[in-house]
Amino acid sequence: MRKLFTLMVAVVGIFLFYFTFQAAAAVFYTDWDLPNSSEQDEGVPRIVLIMNEIDHPFWRGVTSGAEEKAVEMDIDLDVSGIYGNNTDDFLRKIEIAIYSKVDGIIVQGLDHEKFKELTKLKAASYGIPVLTVAHDVPKEESLRKTYVGSDQFEAGELLAEQLLKDMGKAGEVILMIDSEQAYFQRQRLEGIEHYLADYPDISVIEAKIGAESDQGLSSVNDLLNHFPQAASFVAVNASYTEELVKEIETRRKVEPYYIYTFDEERGAYALLEDGKIDGIVEQSPKEMGRLSVELMSEWLQKDSLPLDIEGYFTDIQIVKDLSGQ
Repeated sequence: MRKLFTLMVAVVGIFLFYFTFQAAAAVFYTDWDLPNSSEQDEGVPRIVLIMNEIDHPFWRGVTSGAEEKAVEMDIDLDVSGIYGNNTDDFLRKIEIAIYSKVDGIIVQGLDHEKFKELTKLKAASYGIPVLTVAHDVPKEESLRKTYVGSDQFEAGELLAEQLLKDMGKAGEVILMIDSEQAYFQRQRLEGIEHYLADYPDISVIEAKIGAESDQGLSSVNDLLNHFPQAASFVAVNASYTEELVKEIETRRKVEPYYIYTFDEERGAYALLEDGKIDGIVEQSPKEMGRLSVELMSEWLQKDSLPLDIEGYFTDIQIVKDLSGQ
């Protein structure tokens, strides 16, 4: 009887060990999809580009530029990202890159504690340089080597300058931001407010939208109810643009309003072409991709040390008319 019991315990133990091993293997190999280092040519740098919305037109531009430059420079570039906007999956992609021991990581900056922990502690402990692209994070909180993208403060000033040209020097301007705005949004906000500060007849209101908003604005609908006298709307978070236009159109004509956004809004150019918004801050995503790969390569080859910690800024412009494009 005792032998039978011992045998049963042993069988159960083996059974549990097998399935535990299978689960672990699924996590660390199948689902994580680590790059196969055996396929890499010896001496060729392995760089990964990680984005949060890989299917977005803006980020496709970054990818296109990065891939072109990687071919030019004989660099092995792996593009990684998710289809949508899922913070947990995005952070997991960064962990995958770190544990697979790539030579360098180019990543869309995310103002999130886990992101900063990964770039400041884990990547650094593996000796992997991190470069942020398009969206930055505070440099002292992430230890990123540099940033490549728009000067977001300047972008805010450029937008505010155009707003005054169109609207005039008096009126109520609503700046649409997230209740917990990302670092790049704060930079844009600072630029807009800095430029408009010299115009006392311009009333600037930061409208925080989201579940945690201290203004009680959980949606664009709440925003329009709360500020019925607004003359202008600026989508500091570009993703609010299309929703804003649709909500206005359910109430009245959109033409009297001055509406501005950034090119991260998927439908921005269609809205501009239809005359439903007044201007877009257009960035240079393809150049961001090219320059980020070039700078990462220079860092790895020790050709450009140190990189400028403040960043490398790509071109921005205001687009009001698509006829010339």
